[in-house]
Amino acid sequence: MKTMVKASIIKNLEIAPGIYEMILLSKELVETGFPGKFVNLYIEDGQHLLPRPISICETDKNQQTLRLIYAVIGKGTKKLSIMKEKEEIKVLGSLGNGFSVGRGNGKNIVIGGGIGVPPLLELVKQLEGSKTVYLGFRCNPILVEDFKKYADEVYVATEDGSEGYKGNVLELMEQHQAKGDMLYSCGPKPMLKAVADWAKENNIDGELSLEERMACGIGACLVCTCKTAEKEGEDWEYKRVCKDGPVFSRDEVIWG
Repeated sequence: MKTMVKASIIKNLEIAPGIYEMILLSKELVETGFPGKFVNLYIEDGQHLLPRPISICETDKNQQTLRLIYAVIGKGTKKLSIMKEKEEIKVLGSLGNGFSVGRGNGKNIVIGGGIGVPPLLELVKQLEGSKTVYLGFRCNPILVEDFKKYADEVYVATEDGSEGYKGNVLELMEQHQAKGDMLYSCGPKPMLKAVADWAKENNIDGELSLEERMACGIGACLVCTCKTAEKEGEDWEYKRVCKDGPVFSRDEVIWG
């Protein structure tokens, strides 16, 4: 169920170059803040008509807060980054289809890449069974210590070698000979395709959260469609990442 609310900003600070952490106070958003879902943030300045979709990083039911991590990549997110504590922002949430948390009761493998890492934190908190987390970054890793609070093992790969394994996250997994019963991942499309192929080769079921440019965030504009396998009838069909996803099953997306 999605709700439009005015949420109070209680924190909005840069945690890495170009990466910001925003914490919102809102009981309504926390109640629907399921792992893998996202919210739409509205910048009411008369210039930015479209909302900014931001994945849910973490919720705190005791404090009634929603934690968002976002990258400044355009004028809209730049505007978000200069908002101050105690300001209010209009938020629609939560949106999309999240991860199937109940499926991961055995040995879980969680793989994140870049700004696709934050949406996996609440997932790791809620998963049952063992949890091995692989995080990949170009440089400047984020949230590593947060994941260590909830995971059994956390491994980091950086392309520049500044922390952990020097290389990409798939190479790190292969070096570790990763094994599991269920896989969850979020990150850039090339990484997700490689993760999906790896999971299929190793006969591991999985769910992948796609990063996609969105306009409306509610399935009306059809900007964020992706090609998916059709189980019955046609060979493929288009689905909306914002409404049918952003989480899809391992074999559902046709990578083009």
